[in-house]
Order: sequence, then structure tokens, then C-alpha cells
Amino acid sequence: MPRKPDVSCVFVCHDRDGRILLARRSPGARDEPGAWDCGAGAIEFGETFEEAVTREVTEEYSAVPLSIDLRGVRNVLRDDPPSHWVAVVFSVRVDPAAVRIGEPHKFDDLGWFTPSDLPSPLHSQLPATLALARPS
Repeated sequence: MPRKPDVSCVFVCHDRDGRILLARRSPGARDEPGAWDCGAGAIEFGETFEEAVTREVTEEYSAVPLSIDLRGVRNVLRDDPPSHWVAVVFSVRVDPAAVRIGEPHKFDDLGWFTPSDLPSPLHSQLPATLALARPS
């Protein structure tokens, strides 16, 4: 039986002052441990985009979105590990004082960065996501 691509909400959280929130993937992460990445998660059956983003931001960063803006869609095909998903990309404003690691099994550090001073290494999919998700 052929597989279908997964559908995920991908979100770049920002503080409205030019900084973006990135999380370093922990050793137990599904892929690319040690890489810095934005947040993401599967859209569950029956959820609106806003509900999925709110749930995922709250789970991953223990913060409630202050604004959610749809920025675009990516069709992500990867060879290593073999995967295919549709990424619905959002720019999300959060209060930096409220942000905490909500899922330590996925992330072991959080940081605020300017787009011109990003940490290394970056997750392989992050540059294409950032190109779509620039906050306004």
C-alpha cells in the first residue's frame, strides 16, 4: 500500500523585535541531533491550522502564541532519512519571558537569535523554512 505524506505545521517563533527562537535537538531527537531548528508537529485530524500551531507551540515551548501568520507551504522530500511531508509554515509571535523547554526529550537548549547571527549547525530544513517565515 503506498504511503501518503505527513502534514505538519512548522513554526518560526519570534519576539517582534527581530529575534527568532530556535531549539537545539537533543540526542534523543528523531533526526539531526545537535542541530538547531524551529518548531514543528503533525496536524491532527480535525484540527484547524491555528489549533495545531497553538497546541504545538504550547507543548514545545510552554508559551501561548500571541499571533499566528501563515507564510507558505513546502513539499519536503528527503533521502536521509527517507521521508516526505507537507510543511505548512507559520510565523508565530511569543513572549520571550514565557518560553521554556516543554519537551526535553526533543530539545536540550533554546536560544534567541537574529537572522544574521544564527547558531551552528542548523537543521538541514531550516534555511528553506526561514526563507518563508520571515516575521513582518
